[in-house]
Amino acid sequence: MDTDQYRSEAAVERRGTSLFMASFGIALLVTLASLLGLLASWPYQKETENWLLQARGQDLGNLLAVVVLVWSATRIRTGSMGATQLWVGTLFYLLYAYIVYAFAVHFGRLFLVYVAILGSVFYTLIAGLSTRVRPAAYPHGAARAFAAWVLIGAGALFALLWLSELAPATISGQPPPSLEVAGLIVNPVHVIDLSLVLPGMIIIGVLALRGNQTGLFLTAPALVFSVLMGLSIIAAMALIVMSGDTSAFVPMAMVCLVVGASLAAAIAYWRQIPVHRS
Repeated sequence: MDTDQYRSEAAVERRGTSLFMASFGIALLVTLASLLGLLASWPYQKETENWLLQARGQDLGNLLAVVVLVWSATRIRTGSMGATQLWVGTLFYLLYAYIVYAFAVHFGRLFLVYVAILGSVFYTLIAGLSTRVRPAAYPHGAARAFAAWVLIGAGALFALLWLSELAPATISGQPPPSLEVAGLIVNPVHVIDLSLVLPGMIIIGVLALRGNQTGLFLTAPALVFSVLMGLSIIAAMALIVMSGDTSAFVPMAMVCLVVGASLAAAIAYWRQIPVHRS
């Protein structure tokens, strides 16, 4: 082994160790907050029943994200590109989730934990993306097109869903019914989705179709985000249905389709990502 190769592999291992330690710390905090949210009564004691159930559905999704985060962080230490993109997508999910917790859950004993998770995820994500590690080549053909169109379709579908509720309410000047049920002034999910996430998914899909390197790199993380977020929504809707509100059946079926398509697209895309880094 020559000196340059040895130094490169040592740098990958050091980077992977640092990201793993940061990810492990995030995983511990998320596990603590999520288990308390699920098992204790006090974290959501000031929330409406609907928002409490949504928060606990998110907690279930967060525990799944913890497993994915720790596994992918472990694999990053070997230089796996698939694991790197899985890790990035999981951090995107946690960043989104804890923005919502920090701004839409009443102040309580977990507030500083939410803030700590949010800050840790943000800076760990920045550190991971700043290394500019990229695959030697990107998927092409049907796998690329399928992944891109799933992102475009999911982004457009949820944008239309939110706008079908918000546009009439905006015209009438009356808050949408979902705000009253959740006990919110403004739903941060609407804000984040319509301003950042859904346009971002559509843009990534369009860039991937055009062969843009940034779009191609972000395609897999965006699909991972779509799967994890979709599963947390399904968990929340299942809890709502179990409480006696059957109105969640139809949207839950729609989210199941999005999750299935996103997972299939992610798997097809990953199969064409070379193991070696560029």
